[in-house]
Amino acid sequence: MTTRHRSADYPLGHTDAEHERLIGQAKRVGPITERFFREAGIGLGQRVLDLGSGVGDVAMLVARLVGPSGEVVAIERDPKSIGKARARVTEAGFHNVSFNESNVDEMTDEKPFDAAVGRFILMYLPDPVAVLRSISQVVRPGGVFVFQEPCWVPVLANFASLPLWFATASLIDKAMRASANHDMGTELYHTFVEAGLPAPDMRMELPMGKEPYLAQWYYDTLCSLRPRIHQLHLPVESLGSLDTLVQRLQAEVAASKTVACWFASVGAWCRKA
Repeated sequence: MTTRHRSADYPLGHTDAEHERLIGQAKRVGPITERFFREAGIGLGQRVLDLGSGVGDVAMLVARLVGPSGEVVAIERDPKSIGKARARVTEAGFHNVSFNESNVDEMTDEKPFDAAVGRFILMYLPDPVAVLRSISQVVRPGGVFVFQEPCWVPVLANFASLPLWFATASLIDKAMRASANHDMGTELYHTFVEAGLPAPDMRMELPMGKEPYLAQWYYDTLCSLRPRIHQLHLPVESLGSLDTLVQRLQAEVAASKTVACWFASVGAWCRKA
């Protein structure tokens, strides 16, 4: 049974710094998302619904895949994020993307979609099964569903021999789990099936290495989470000075015989019967 969570709040906030963090994250995770979407069947000329579009990175990725003859309708509830997304889409020169300010379970459209997509959105929803069931009403028979969600179990397992990395990842994980399903990726199969969709094909990717961007991503994510961490009274001081955290993370992995990792991404997709 899919886990139900308490709220659909976005724990990382909607600050300018968080928007920049998301844009940087999207550059790194974009190739993984594109592989998932292409394998699922997202392609030229399709009309695609993008759930929880944020600052527009997934919408622009899909716009490139469907081409000028296709269309992307993006759903996002935060007006500040929509404003940023619209400006970025205009700057990038896309004319086939539109944004609707609404909750993902309020979508109604007279014209059916060829696909529904989402990246790191179901993890924040109180009832992702109900949302997919609702969205299926606006996707045509044979249409594609493809979603990408995180899984943190392999992350923490990988950091068993890296104490500072493990402490940092664990703090992020605890803060996120207060309002999000941090292992939504492993629940995608049952979420699809419970929503009345066919059993999905699934893939997991876990970037690994000693590249500096990994330490920087953990630091940036921790900074966005700091208000939530303080609210939850989690021991951020146990990590030492955050001003030197990136350098200390890099030094720890450089001195080790192992590698660091990012979060694992799980992709799941199917075609509506």
